[in-house]
Amino acid sequence: MTKKYSRFFLVTLVFLLILSSMGAGASAANKAESKSAVDLANLVGNINFSSSKTTSVIVELDEPSLVEAKHKGKNQTKANLSKKRNQVKADVSNAVKSAKVNREYDYVFSGFAVELPANEVPALLAVSGVKAVYPDVTYKVTSVGKGELLSKDEYSPNMFASAPHIGANKAWDAGFTGKGVTVAVIDTGADYTHPDLKHAFGDYKGYDFVDNDNDPQETPRTSNPDDETAHGTHVSGTVAANGTIKGVAPEAKLLAYRVLGPGGSGTTKNVIAGIERAVQDGADVMNLSLGNSLNDPDYATSIALDWAMAEGVVAVTSNGNSGPNNWTVGSPGTSRDAISVGATQLPYNEYKSSITTTGGGSYPSAKVMGFPSDEALLSINGKTYDFVDVGMGAPSDFVGKDVRGKVALISRGAGIAFVDKASAAKAAGAVAAIIYNNTAGEIVMVPGTVIPTIRTTQEDGQKLLAELAKGNNKVTFNISKAGEVGETMADFSSRGPVNSTWMIKPDVSAPGVNITSTVPTHDPANPYGYASYQGTSMASPHVAGTAALLLQAHPDWDVQNVKAALMNTAEELKDAKGNVYPHNTQGAGSIRVLDAITTKTLAAPGSHSFGTFFKNKGKQVEKQQFTIKNLSKENKTYSFKVNMGENSNAIKVSTSNNLKVNAGKSQSVNLNVQVDAGKLAQGYYEGTITISDGTATFDVPTILFVQEPDYPRAEYVGVNQLGDGQFEIEGLFPGGAESVELFVYLSNEAGAPVGYLGDIAVYEDVAPGYTTFAWDGKIAVGANGIPNDFKLPAGNYYNVYAYATYKGQSNTAGANFLLK
Repeated sequence: MTKKYSRFFLVTLVFLLILSSMGAGASAANKAESKSAVDLANLVGNINFSSSKTTSVIVELDEPSLVEAKHKGKNQTKANLSKKRNQVKADVSNAVKSAKVNREYDYVFSGFAVELPANEVPALLAVSGVKAVYPDVTYKVTSVGKGELLSKDEYSPNMFASAPHIGANKAWDAGFTGKGVTVAVIDTGADYTHPDLKHAFGDYKGYDFVDNDNDPQETPRTSNPDDETAHGTHVSGTVAANGTIKGVAPEAKLLAYRVLGPGGSGTTKNVIAGIERAVQDGADVMNLSLGNSLNDPDYATSIALDWAMAEGVVAVTSNGNSGPNNWTVGSPGTSRDAISVGATQLPYNEYKSSITTTGGGSYPSAKVMGFPSDEALLSINGKTYDFVDVGMGAPSDFVGKDVRGKVALISRGAGIAFVDKASAAKAAGAVAAIIYNNTAGEIVMVPGTVIPTIRTTQEDGQKLLAELAKGNNKVTFNISKAGEVGETMADFSSRGPVNSTWMIKPDVSAPGVNITSTVPTHDPANPYGYASYQGTSMASPHVAGTAALLLQAHPDWDVQNVKAALMNTAEELKDAKGNVYPHNTQGAGSIRVLDAITTKTLAAPGSHSFGTFFKNKGKQVEKQQFTIKNLSKENKTYSFKVNMGENSNAIKVSTSNNLKVNAGKSQSVNLNVQVDAGKLAQGYYEGTITISDGTATFDVPTILFVQEPDYPRAEYVGVNQLGDGQFEIEGLFPGGAESVELFVYLSNEAGAPVGYLGDIAVYEDVAPGYTTFAWDGKIAVGANGIPNDFKLPAGNYYNVYAYATYKGQSNTAGANFLLK
């Protein structure tokens, strides 16, 4: 959320100034002479004003970028913008002597990146010409786990089933391969020497913004095994590989921009630079399989992507891997115009499972979590193995333990992804894994584990440990097929909507589980590297490749036509029980390549949010419109039917009907949305607009909210240790809060709460956005025998929580820290 300043910081300062003025004898005459203060620039994001540590921020200028000015009909030149930017930089240097500018932007974003002490950021907000200041936050690849290298007998020329499933092979047969289209991959770089990718790269391969050179190669192996990257190469292969692996657009050209360095991590300043360079280098499509946790449509990267789209570059981005809850989409997936992509799992067979241990022990909660193939899962059916407790399943937990040919018993937790626990077990020689929960409830399915993996509850996990302690160390598996499941959404795929715009996200979905593609080997003697990854990172390049096919088929299409075609022709998905997924889970559905290429009608935008309706009595009416394009060579008459389900009596949407659109022409369609909010409970309502030309029909998703939307009232909490026993507790409250209660638990290193210690404080009328609370490390009101005003001792892990309430809804966010 945006804000003018850190309210807690400045309100405290204002309070002190008021006290001092009262001491000097303030009078009514003094008040009469006061004037309105000049507005400060917007501060978007979280910055610790009390720290003197060097931080990096992104400064956006009032002066528009070259692309923004062009599309707003304003005169702008590179020279003028440079002059304005240099003046602001000079003023920043005068205001903050130690400020150091290290990146500048002028094409799709107007501003620069600057390093300075965090406690001097407020000085930037008062500099003339500064529109907004953003923290230079960390971006990471949006894949789940580390992936699994594949042996030669596991390769498939069509990326196993994912490209054929969306219909890419049908497009190839029709002559569409991406030829003549350039796709920019903004990522960890790419191994342009890979035999399956060499054809796609020319002499100019892109740019490396990590090392600042013209060689966007992946981070190689170092002494730290976590440094090496392969993500951008995997993404590139999904787009355009043409060899052992065949990508969605096998004849497209690629440009690689390395904005994420060792470990697949980078920051805003390089991501924006990569977006700008890709647009200037002439990319037709760009893919960003990366993200952060900021659900904000006006974050710097989202702004840059929106203007990239305006300039005619189809921008595709992953929606994130923080699902399955709503409101988990992060920037740049929050972009208004870019195509945000959720991840699906391809159709699969469903299995029932049971396990027994020596002595007849049974575990009723045992279910299949994941498996690499049906054959691998069925290979353990009816067999008995030794099982070994390996704690949390980190690679170090296997040291000194013999699990070769055995089953690894693993606890959930320690911040280790389930897929990585299974990978560590396989690396140690295990044939299967059993992962038990470390809290109440069931663990979700995690498709694509590298060995057969069974999940159990915490209770059954403790029973297994108890049997093991008794010497009952053998487990028998009973696996049987239960049925078949169609394409489904991956649980990890982030959900919308977007804060403040209330937009549906993702826009579309695509395969993102067990995706096989290219990876570097860093071995010239054996350059054929392939691996199976999963995440929305893997889904996004399916859409980027499809966009390349669409642009080859329709070179005159603009970005909105491409986006509309993908959304209008997407296939609606249902869960394993046959229930249609909500719009904010799947978007318009799973893409279908040939249908998008051959569609005869486009409706743009491809989804609608009607916003929020607050009127308690009577009816509130809002108006919107969309455009129908008749791409055929015949005149068409369109009808529109709006279905709001069981709420259709309280939500009425009227539209044009029997709309005649001539061949090759467009018409606007007006929507009048009437909501009788008094008949509806507070909440989220969705529906569909069904469009028909008398022969073909398709659906456009719609949503609206009655009263305040149910976004998380507390979205983020962080704890800063300032020294001398002083702390800051930072919280993000998107809509503000009527009350915020801060309390603390003793915890472990993994963040699991151990015991409630008491309350820190209660604050009322907390402003929207980020707020910082001062804390002296004491528990104001103790619990469970802890006295009031108890000072927390150092050397322990603690969880601090913020419980925020606003307009009838409450929720909690927390932070784990080691008190030093």
